[in-house]
Amino acid sequence: MARHLITSAIPYINGIKHLGNLVGSQLPADLYARYLRGRGNEVLFLCATDEHGTPAELAAAKAGKPVAEYCAEMHSVQAEIADGFGLSFDHFGRSSSPQNHALTQAFAGRLNDMGLIREVVEEQVYSHTDGRFLPDRYIEGTCPNCGFESARGDQCDNCTKQLDPTDLINPYSTISGATDLEVRETKHLYLRQSALKDHIAKWIDSKADWPILTTSIAKKWLNDGDGLQDRGITRDLDWGVPVKQGDQDWPGMEGKVFYVWFDAPIEYIACSQEWVDAGKGSDWEHWWRTDKGADDVTYTQFMGKDNVPFHTLSFPATILGSQEPWKLVDYIKSFNYLNYDGGQFSTSRGRGVFMDQALEILPADYWRWWLLSHAPETSDAEFTWEAFQQDVNKDLADVLGNFVSRVTKFCRSKFGEAVPSGGSYGAQEEALIADLDKRLVAYQTHMDAIDVRKAAAELRAIWVAGNEYLQSAAPWAVFKEDPDQAAAQIRLALNLIRLYAVLSAPFIPTTAATLFKDMNTLDTEWPSDMATALSALPEGHEFTVPENLFAKITDDQREEWSERFAGTRD
Repeated sequence: MARHLITSAIPYINGIKHLGNLVGSQLPADLYARYLRGRGNEVLFLCATDEHGTPAELAAAKAGKPVAEYCAEMHSVQAEIADGFGLSFDHFGRSSSPQNHALTQAFAGRLNDMGLIREVVEEQVYSHTDGRFLPDRYIEGTCPNCGFESARGDQCDNCTKQLDPTDLINPYSTISGATDLEVRETKHLYLRQSALKDHIAKWIDSKADWPILTTSIAKKWLNDGDGLQDRGITRDLDWGVPVKQGDQDWPGMEGKVFYVWFDAPIEYIACSQEWVDAGKGSDWEHWWRTDKGADDVTYTQFMGKDNVPFHTLSFPATILGSQEPWKLVDYIKSFNYLNYDGGQFSTSRGRGVFMDQALEILPADYWRWWLLSHAPETSDAEFTWEAFQQDVNKDLADVLGNFVSRVTKFCRSKFGEAVPSGGSYGAQEEALIADLDKRLVAYQTHMDAIDVRKAAAELRAIWVAGNEYLQSAAPWAVFKEDPDQAAAQIRLALNLIRLYAVLSAPFIPTTAATLFKDMNTLDTEWPSDMATALSALPEGHEFTVPENLFAKITDDQREEWSERFAGTRD
């Protein structure tokens, strides 16, 4: 039994996330975690809310609530929605936790001891209209590198170049839109990432199996311009982790907090401490410290491409710079963007489907299947209502749902609600078993490699194979001449339903649970071979005919939802 640590990028606390956020990190991470558990592995799957920084402060102010109260409420909201989508986190933590405060301060103190933190008197942008220093992400302007007009003060999302606010052309405050910005002096702490460039470059070069998207972004950031630059790790804000060296005050840093990019990834580790303190686990160091047993852990991170630089360069700089035996990530699965119907998702414009809205109109498995089967792995993908309707109706209703319905209802009408006895498998059945053995290997290969779309396509092909067998064998016709042979065919088909539940559980867990319940079995063991798997339900085993698994999306529904979520066009 292998041990797997899985983390998905932690979402900002300021509001409910859209479907593009979901498929870019949390959902494929859950798919992989469920698959690995199904194969008998030990898995620790962690996520949290990212609660510090200006986004939280502004969202709380807009809601008219203290920031701590707002964050607590939104954490509960995000946790409930995650549960609604069947995200099987072992713990869903908070970056504002006492554990993350202490661990962030401990890392800062250690890095300072290693000579990797320096004080810098720097120039930061102050907004007279807003009456405050503006964090990098709340200054936008034109990127001097590519001309993108909505580049942020820390990074251009178009070309991924690392920026400083003073680099931007025609900068403005995203809080108020004000352009009356002034550059003022303030003192901050910088992590000397440049001193770790060679070490990080060597580490990245050792990851030959990483996706091209991950590696290309990492190396572009590493080698662009001046390479890996020193980066500020503190900010002039009220809400955040107070700047300390361990439990000691940091002279000259009174009233400042650690920059959110520094403390947020440390929450991955702190989240495991929260997991233990919540009584869910017993040994967090066993997962994170290589001197405590974590050397046999495989650590996989999931994230959108905009998060890649921080997870391939900045967070590793924190870990490597500490010179302590922390577990480094083994594999980073990154995703491109999911766009919405010819444009982008937009909270401000009410454009696109957000996670709470999705669950209001359809069960989670509809969304899980479509999003994962269209995961933006090699390029940006696009959600359209036409494609969603077509694929849900075809894959879930016509292929999987129809197979389950036809088999169970026919069995009930001819043999009763129990696996029928009699007959034996012939050439058709043996051919199906051989084909499914090959497809199982392909499915597992794609899942092991986290090739999400390929895995979904193979799973669908396994569903299709059962339908094609049923259509070819035609037990409803065979029954008229040879009831025993029809019984053997239906016996195989009923066992296929259980098999489909096992293999489909990572993608559509609620539907799989329904099938296990209706097939009256607790046997969820992953198949080692198809001949064994397709005899798991013995003759005489009772079952219940399921309700219709998937209702088709009608044209009227599609048109209504398309109009409802169109928002305002740019």
